[in-house]
Amino acid sequence: MNPRDRVWLFDLDDTLHNASHRAFVELNASMATYIETHLGMTAAEAATLRNHYWLRYGATLTGLQRHHGVKPAHFLHETHLLPGLEPHLHGHAHDLAALRRLPGRKFLMTNAPRSYAERVLKRVGLQGFFEQLICVEDMVCFGQSRPKPDARMFRIVLARLGLRPQQCILVEDTLMHQKTARRLGMATVWMQRWMRQAGAQRLHRRPSYVSRRVRSLAVLARSPKF
Repeated sequence: MNPRDRVWLFDLDDTLHNASHRAFVELNASMATYIETHLGMTAAEAATLRNHYWLRYGATLTGLQRHHGVKPAHFLHETHLLPGLEPHLHGHAHDLAALRRLPGRKFLMTNAPRSYAERVLKRVGLQGFFEQLICVEDMVCFGQSRPKPDARMFRIVLARLGLRPQQCILVEDTLMHQKTARRLGMATVWMQRWMRQAGAQRLHRRPSYVSRRVRSLAVLARSPKF
């Protein structure tokens, strides 16, 4: 396929900016506080439950909605207020410049709410850059929130955009999301620039469902073929 015919689906946190530096720390604390307050748990219980649902479903919200009846809009609003976050947001200048050179259509696909995504993109200099923002509010199946890595959500979103999986490349830091995308027929890129700051363990071998493993978006701009 000609590189200009590719459709890129970019994740946001720890893919386009260093969320592990500050945003994830504040988000995790905010979600734990929400669980403490609304589910009547201790701090330790709330932290354990938040992490459990993230590992099981790929998003804390999915578990809270499914098992506790939490309303997505309320949860997302309360947990993503994060006052004073902007000064701590930053991307990598070479990556952002490379992103602008990369041929093909570009969409943002994030499990974060739209208000947060817009704040981050504005701060790192990518406001208005993407053809469309696909945020967690758009990831709904049968009235239930179904963020990445839900396969049904991927199919619905692609159908809504008139895209075939074979056209698309998902650029992500999260492996479980890529595994689903590859099973549906998409190519996948594992972005690792911020992994060391996140304290994540690097795998010595590229998983079979990862098409490419990169430490910068500049690599994709120099060689966008798959």
